Formats: sequence, structure tokens, C-alpha cells
Amino acid sequence: MAIVDAIVKLGGGVLRRSECFDAALAAIHAAAASTRLLVVPGGGPFADAVRDADRRLRLTNTAAHRMAILGMDQYAWLIASRLADASIVGRPDEIAETVAASRIPVLAPSAWLADADPLPHSWDVTSDSIAAWVAASVGAKRLVLIKPAGAEGPDVVDPYFSRACRDGAFGVDVVRFDRIAALPELLA
Repeated sequence: MAIVDAIVKLGGGVLRRSECFDAALAAIHAAAASTRLLVVPGGGPFADAVRDADRRLRLTNTAAHRMAILGMDQYAWLIASRLADASIVGRPDEIAETVAASRIPVLAPSAWLADADPLPHSWDVTSDSIAAWVAASVGAKRLVLIKPAGAEGPDVVDPYFSRACRDGAFGVDVVRFDRIAALPELLA
């Protein structure tokens, strides 16, 4: 049996406007009432700080990759602090325990990925590919990527994403922020 039914990857772009962030959290909370889900954070401004440091200081690929994942952890803590009934998790067993306790797990992925990271260490891999790897790892049936309004086309995901999806048997949906209210219905 799958640990969760769906992965909801909350893109960091939602943080540009606090009302978008609040609406996304409300939609996730509503969806969690009828669907076992795991929230995977994007990198947002936290990963953008790593990109900036990489441009200026020329980090190694592994350093940039690990630092960006730590940025995802920071966003996870922000999400969990604002999402009702949420708890931070770091590994699959914690996800199952949190779901069993009727709480919403929010993944801080750095510990799990420090132990088992099959993904290339490059900017071709972002939190989208990490969310796909997580979806395959936990047996989720769906992966929902929450993206900024207007996001569409092949560049909406990172270059590695289609390869990261190959290991899973899940459907992928992209929900733009301007349509976030539809999330609970999509996952029902």
C-alpha cells in the first residue's frame, strides 16, 4: 500500500504574494481532508539565494545541490508553521506515522536525500524532479505541481523531470496559482 495517495509540490513562487501563499495553504488543507497527501516544498527564494551564490562564487555541483535542498527544508518549516494540522517529516517512516495521526506531512528532504540521492547534482534537477523521485519512492498515485499563474509549456518543469518520473506509476498535474481553489476537487 502507498504511504500517501498524492504528492503536492508547492512551488516557491507562491511566496511572492502572501495572499497566494495563504490561498495555497487553504487549498492544501482542504484537499488533505479527503486525500492522504504529502507536501513537498519548492526552493523559492531560499534556492534563489543558492543560485546567486553559485553565480558569484562558483560552487561545486554537489555543494549547490545540497544547499538548494537545505533551502527546501527552510521552505518546509515555513509551510508547516502556517499550514493547519501540519508536521515536518524527513523520512518515509515519519510520513506514514504523520498520516496515521491525521496530520499533514510536510517534507524537509535534506536528511532523506543525504542518505539516498540518485539524482544528478546539477541545476537541471530542481524540486520538481525531487518531488517526482519522492512520489515514486512512496508509491503515490499523483503528483501535483503548484506553479505560478501563467506557467505553461515545456519549461514549466526542470530538464531532468521526465527522467525522474520514469520510476513511478503516477499521474502528473500542474495547477497554476490562479486556479489553486480547484486543488481539493482535483485530488478528491
